[in-house]
Amino acid sequence: MNDTVELPAGAAPAALGPDTVPVGTPLAWPIVDSDGTLLFDAGAILVGAEERKFLFDNFRPQRGDVLDAAAAAGAAGTDGASKLDTSDPLSVKDMHLSIGALIGVRQHIGSAAPMHPCRIIGFAPNEALFTTPPLFEGKRLPLGVGENVEIVAIASQAVFRFVCTVEVVCQLPFDYVVLSKPGVIRRLRERKSIRVRARLPVRYGIGETGESYEGIGLAKGISALGMSLSASWPLGQVGDRLRVAYQLKSKDLDTFVETTAVIRNLQKGADGEPAMHGLELDRLDAGQQMAMKVFVFDRQDDVLYWTNGNK
Repeated sequence: MNDTVELPAGAAPAALGPDTVPVGTPLAWPIVDSDGTLLFDAGAILVGAEERKFLFDNFRPQRGDVLDAAAAAGAAGTDGASKLDTSDPLSVKDMHLSIGALIGVRQHIGSAAPMHPCRIIGFAPNEALFTTPPLFEGKRLPLGVGENVEIVAIASQAVFRFVCTVEVVCQLPFDYVVLSKPGVIRRLRERKSIRVRARLPVRYGIGETGESYEGIGLAKGISALGMSLSASWPLGQVGDRLRVAYQLKSKDLDTFVETTAVIRNLQKGADGEPAMHGLELDRLDAGQQMAMKVFVFDRQDDVLYWTNGNK
């Protein structure tokens, strides 16, 4: 599942105004933000004028069944742009990776394909890496000897990105993979628990079960395991659960996250003002945790604050 609408090339843009978005009746078309991020599915219902005001105060709504061709062309032109790393070369030793460290494996280098989690189980003197087999839908990801793969490795204080070649795929005496010495290693620095500024559309549903989302909120701060979510009204009480769905886009990952969250704190706004929710994302799987960390580390220069905690 993806949280970005794929639209036909060459279609004309269709920006929306408050008077063109109905309240209380199902939408005839999806609503997307100016970058194509899905805000409301077709058939969703905006409950009242406050929710519609929140939508236009925080986003640039467009019909999701047509495309701003110019914006799409611009995005395509920058998607494959190279990102130069001018720092001193790093080695495997410099990453301070430990046995059991989480890494993600992507088969299509430089693409938005998902990362598949696995763990480091050993190091060779020549800096080759021994890992558990990466998994896809609970099954071993089919890797070929000689295949180049992109790696994101999560160490205690930073996330690293590099490319390796698959050297060996073994099944005896147990399943494991041998990856070559990494190529150029890029580092994203971490200072303990970082909360960074964000402007991230988040679809929410009340309660931890359900098949649809009732509204749209805006994450204004993101940490590895939580977010500050602004919404047009309070979505519950402290301790209540929500369903949330959002797209994480960073230099190294483009990941759709669909999970549940606990409201840990709540600041109600004055009449007509949004409410701010402090959410803990306590049910992220390994791949989602990795994507959250990479997203945060990519924005290290826009830090709101950091603490000495683990989150």
